[in-house]
Amino acid sequence: MRVFRLYLPEALKTGAELVLTGERAHYALVVLRLKVGDCLTVFNGQGGEYSAQLVAASRRKAQLKIVSFTRREAESPLLIHIGLALARGERMDLSVQKATELGVNVIAPLLTEHSNVGVVDKAERKRAHWQKIAIAACEQCGRNRIPQVLALQDLNRWLAAQRGGILLDPEGIPFSHLPAPGASLTLLVGPEGGLSCAERRHAQAQGFIPASLGPRILRVETAVVAALSLAQGLWGDGRESILATSKET
Repeated sequence: MRVFRLYLPEALKTGAELVLTGERAHYALVVLRLKVGDCLTVFNGQGGEYSAQLVAASRRKAQLKIVSFTRREAESPLLIHIGLALARGERMDLSVQKATELGVNVIAPLLTEHSNVGVVDKAERKRAHWQKIAIAACEQCGRNRIPQVLALQDLNRWLAAQRGGILLDPEGIPFSHLPAPGASLTLLVGPEGGLSCAERRHAQAQGFIPASLGPRILRVETAVVAALSLAQGLWGDGRESILATSKET
């Protein structure tokens, strides 16, 4: 049975009734095709989720009643901050979506020497667009906390605020040979064409360890998925599943 999930940024409490308008009403009534009497799950990003029911609907409004609260979470014990160099078009969108699904907490879009600079003049609009993608990914994957998409910034500025991490680099050590990062991890993913030599040196001077994902050159969106899957499997919420599988075999 499909579970419909909807992010509502306002305060929520059991017994309250909410009227949705605009994009939220359109999403509930047209995209999800909810009918009066249908149940859904709503969350506000503050933790946990609420069971709700659609109690009234018109052409442009939807009225929900909050029925109950559940303290369910889907967060990894590993806090992940990803510095993500700008990629072209849908590749950036896909990277943000998959990073959210794989449990990232903070996404920092970065300008690098090889980045597509065409978005600089509309940086805030793009940030809001990527934030919406992260929200939609949370609605789909079951997360109740929304990762923060930071404002677009220069790589050097971002690096100055970091205290080490992992730099994806085809010439680095195998990812699986990295030391455990502790409770948090910072991951730097370069653009199409990679970081420049100067940028790699700067990152290493800031404590970033070059790490390789294997002998093949991966697209940005593929590298994001591969690196985060490995990180969660080695140190995050994927570790227990891997250990359980190894015991069974």
